[in-house]
Amino acid sequence: MISMTPVLLGNSFPLSLIRRAVHIERRALEELREAVGERGCLSYWGHSNTLAAAREFLGFDPTPSEGRPVLALNGDLLPAMNGVAFDEVWVLSPDYAEGFRPKIDREVTPEQILGWQVLRLQFSDN
Repeated sequence: MISMTPVLLGNSFPLSLIRRAVHIERRALEELREAVGERGCLSYWGHSNTLAAAREFLGFDPTPSEGRPVLALNGDLLPAMNGVAFDEVWVLSPDYAEGFRPKIDREVTPEQILGWQVLRLQFSDN
């Protein structure tokens, strides 16, 4: 059975919210597009300066409904946003030049992003 929970999408995922077993794997962009087409998307994208580059790559707009939405853990230790819990999270992870480390006090510019990786995090039953 396919879940009808919207796809939860962001540009990173905080390790502080992993409190269950999780499986992370690269997935095809088309798989993410299909899931968003079927279920819709709830975005927690945190960096507005990279939204245009992400939108171009994705073929849909990952702009969240509010600025820097907050993720939290629910009672079952699953990531939740706006009262909805998710057993999977999709991350569009940027590729940078080898050895590049973003500066602590500066946002990454779209020009520093060489490409993207689509990752799916699936949280196991504990």
